[in-house]
Amino acid sequence: MSIEELLAQQEGKTLEFKQDLSSRRNIVKTITAFANTAGGTLLIGVKDDNKAVMGVENPLEDEERLASMIADSIEPRLVPSIDIINWQGRNLLVVEVYPSPLRPHHVKEMGPENGTLVRIGSTNRQADSPLRKELARWVEHRSFDEEPMPEINPEAIDFRVASGLFSGLHEWNEKTIESLRLITRYQGKIAPTIGGILL
Repeated sequence: MSIEELLAQQEGKTLEFKQDLSSRRNIVKTITAFANTAGGTLLIGVKDDNKAVMGVENPLEDEERLASMIADSIEPRLVPSIDIINWQGRNLLVVEVYPSPLRPHHVKEMGPENGTLVRIGSTNRQADSPLRKELARWVEHRSFDEEPMPEINPEAIDFRVASGLFSGLHEWNEKTIESLRLITRYQGKIAPTIGGILL
């Protein structure tokens, strides 16, 4: 997307403007939230209140400072694209953040519990425990119904009834139970999954 197109938009879920690097913590929080949600673009050198293009005075130094800020402040490590773009005689830093395959990321100094952020509208919000777990499941390609329930004995699932539900549709045996993720291995033991208990 061109600078003109970005400037024509309002700040939102995937776009934020910053005048300079002075609000270090807010910049790190925004980049973290972008990576944990749908990605986004951070345009540095633009006032966020009226979108006046101010530019950055030392683009190479600011680019290096920004890269170090990101590397030192976000865990797991995040490597967004940072470009210097000259627009109408002013240099801007354009940070392109993609949805991360390593999410959830968090602001290191805030810790995982308080520093895991997501983007809601034009704001960065702290992710609660269920949302942090959902982000982790998404990365691992696990759904909620595949979560283990180690406190319940696998024999709580009536596999005779379950096999009857699948009769004529699917061969039913020990491997079927695991392949359908009705049970899973958890800390060296077999545990039913939420999906297995629901079934």
